[in-house]
Amino acid sequence: MLGEDLEALTRDAVLTRGLGRAYGDAAMPPRPGAIVAGSRFADRVLALDEDRGILRAEAGASLARLSTLLLTRRLAVPVVPGTGFVTLGGMIAADVHGKNQHVAGTIGDHVLALRLRLADGQIVEVRPPEHETLLRATLGGMGLTGHILEVELRLDRIPSPWILEERETYGDLDGLLAALLRDSAAWPFTVSWTDALASGRSLGRGVVMRGRWARPDEAPAHDPPQGLQVAFPFDLPSWALQPLSGHAFNHLYRAAARVGARRRLAAPFAFFHPLDAIGAWNRAYGRRGFTQYQCVVPREVGTGPVAHVFEELQRRRVPCYLAVIKDFGRHGTGLLSFPRPGITVTLDLPLAGDETQQAVDALNQIVIAAGGRVYLAKDLLTRPEHFRSLEPRFDAFQAARRDLDPERRIHSALSVRLFGDDA
Repeated sequence: MLGEDLEALTRDAVLTRGLGRAYGDAAMPPRPGAIVAGSRFADRVLALDEDRGILRAEAGASLARLSTLLLTRRLAVPVVPGTGFVTLGGMIAADVHGKNQHVAGTIGDHVLALRLRLADGQIVEVRPPEHETLLRATLGGMGLTGHILEVELRLDRIPSPWILEERETYGDLDGLLAALLRDSAAWPFTVSWTDALASGRSLGRGVVMRGRWARPDEAPAHDPPQGLQVAFPFDLPSWALQPLSGHAFNHLYRAAARVGARRRLAAPFAFFHPLDAIGAWNRAYGRRGFTQYQCVVPREVGTGPVAHVFEELQRRRVPCYLAVIKDFGRHGTGLLSFPRPGITVTLDLPLAGDETQQAVDALNQIVIAAGGRVYLAKDLLTRPEHFRSLEPRFDAFQAARRDLDPERRIHSALSVRLFGDDA
């Protein structure tokens, strides 16, 4: 496939957009008619040093395509988010984390170099320590420091292309969080699905999943399947998105986990990106769609704020079908990187106008009181005054942007909404 010339495409662009998997407005233009460069066809692998485990590729290369290429060579991208349909540039802009954040940090911890077009047109090869400040501003900077053209990344060498996975159910939030923290001390990949609608003594019940790359003696000799994608056939009507249907889904999910194999070999595509197997799965939320809300609360404040998040959802009767809890082990490298040591909660919230806005406002108040953060790659509804309270690093990031782009040539719908940029 002939790649696009991303260097040329970004000359007059206010933003670069990858595969459009941000849940909010981070990759949306600041105004109608603004030029946004699309990177999806600038997807060439420029160099792969298998002996040293170093990859260099254009920013539009998708994680799914790279993983297919690398797994056959017993190499892997060291940090992967919940979907494979994301570009390398998008991963850097969001400084993504994965199921192994507690041991591997964010993707920024594995970046060796970036090729970046700055707002003034200058193209820079960004390498630490010479460009440490620029790199830190770009990691998690939501594409606002410059157009990412190329990425050079340190890879992981893996013993086999299979994942050994275990699952275990827990009846309440305390048990689930204790198991998650315990497993994180011994397993590189951990995450939990949580029944967001369970209440009383069952509040926070769910399933903890843990995994690691399987050893050659544990894995089949053949490579795992990539999986077939089955498209969701239609938009569900709005009346289907009710707490009752949410209860039914959560009950079925938990029951399936209890009767299924406690230990199994899994294809990495299914383990890391389970929803990618369902094309257009967002149609399950109807024509109004949904947004995702992700927060992290510091570990030192305890589990109380996590419980309050679920209690608030129930009080407002929000039919949250999917809730995920994960522990974070360390801060992200970037000035606005999302992770910090603590517990992160991710929620799918069906869009229902002002009701959803009020729910996000209430959740943000809980997170503000706990000293936590929200994830800009998922955010759609956080108010600017709440963001300032959530993000004490904001002034440092804005100072870096002023030095790089005093005229705010690079901006987005998100930066207009939250950062005060002019459209």
